[in-house]
Amino acid sequence: MPELPEVEVCRLGITPHIAGQKVTHVIVRNAKLRWPIPDEVHSVVGKTLEKIERRSKYLLLRFSSGTLLLHLGMSGSVRILEEQIPAAKHDHFEMLFDNDKMLRLNDPRRFGAVLWFPEHHDLQGLLTKLGPEPLTEDFTYGHLFTKAGNRKVPVKTFLMDNHVVVGVGNIYANEALFIASIHPATLVNSISEEKFNELTDIIKQVLAAAIEQGGTTLKDFTQADGKPGYFAQKLFVYGRAGEKCDGCQTVLEEIRQSNRSSVFCPQCQVQVIPKKTAKKTVKQKAKTVLKKALVNKVVKNK
Repeated sequence: MPELPEVEVCRLGITPHIAGQKVTHVIVRNAKLRWPIPDEVHSVVGKTLEKIERRSKYLLLRFSSGTLLLHLGMSGSVRILEEQIPAAKHDHFEMLFDNDKMLRLNDPRRFGAVLWFPEHHDLQGLLTKLGPEPLTEDFTYGHLFTKAGNRKVPVKTFLMDNHVVVGVGNIYANEALFIASIHPATLVNSISEEKFNELTDIIKQVLAAAIEQGGTTLKDFTQADGKPGYFAQKLFVYGRAGEKCDGCQTVLEEIRQSNRSSVFCPQCQVQVIPKKTAKKTVKQKAKTVLKKALVNKVVKNK
């Protein structure tokens, strides 16, 4: 799934070609995406696309009469092409402009979305409950600490909660936690305010660096031969389970959290276990040993 940096690079890639242009046609080849594409999307014909913004992983195409929302889902991509380029398989939605350019959405798995917000009203409530953007001033020092409170949830799961902060997807959560030396299974209520402040900074740096690196692929969004490839990156841990840590040469390990892969260095990211939990664990182990001993004694006496 394209994550926040990839979607931001997509916004940067398509904006110069269609922002300020008038829509001449809208073509819906398959309306059955994650949600049905509403007929109202045709209302933008004759309207000028004023600007393209991003909120979390949503692209927001702003018109005077409302907002057209695009989401790429699991496998979707958008490109800017010449009008005469024939449609290919999985090309579900097109918007043509008066400069002979065309915005085309390709989505093989159809988990993406094309929705219309009349008068910019989020009728579906998709954007209303989202947390702050990580690269804005709204994502402040101490924000994560305040949100964490006394919650007993793994920090990796916490970071990927869009109600806490948007756009810190699986890849970048893995990377940020490695740089911050935090084990992904560490409970958020055991992390200090100072450490959360450090993590906030690191998240900003990791995402900003990814966007900057992705700037080298902006031309991909105007290529007709295949969908744009999301940029390759040098990653510290994500996708590298079984390889050696760049820092200490310890073999990287992998666990599953909420059906997502979490890769970490067991040497650089030691899990912090709260004292109460640790004592309880010791007691539980002692009870297990005692129970086994009693069972063995009964069996032996028989």
